[in-house]
Amino acid sequence: MTVIEDELSLVFAALADPTRRAILERLARGDATVNELAEPFAISQQAVSKHLKVLEHARLISRTRAAQARPCALETVHLDTASDWIARHRQIWADRHDRLAAHLSTLQAAPATDEGATP
Repeated sequence: MTVIEDELSLVFAALADPTRRAILERLARGDATVNELAEPFAISQQAVSKHLKVLEHARLISRTRAAQARPCALETVHLDTASDWIARHRQIWADRHDRLAAHLSTLQAAPATDEGATP
C-alpha cells in the first residue's frame, strides 16, 4: 500500500470516496455530530467514524468538543487548495485545446495539394 504524504494527495484520496464527499456536502450546511452524519447512510456509526478520521487526516474537517458532543466542522482551506490546483490544470488543458483547434483550422484552410502531381 502506498503511503500518501503530501497534502494535495491526502485531499484527493479523501475525496475519492462518495461517502466522504456526501459527508462534506452535509457539513457545508453546518456542523454535525457523528450520529447526525451517520443518519443518511446504511453503514454503522463506526464506519462513519473511519470516514471522518480520513477527512480529519486530510484536514478537510475538524472536531471540537461541546459538552458530551464532538461536532464536526468543514475546513475549506484544503478544498480551496485542491480547487486551485484543478483550475490551474484546467486552464493549461484549455489552452492546449485552443492551440490544437487553431492549428487544425490552419490545416483545413490551407489549399489542398495533389501529392501525386509533379511540380
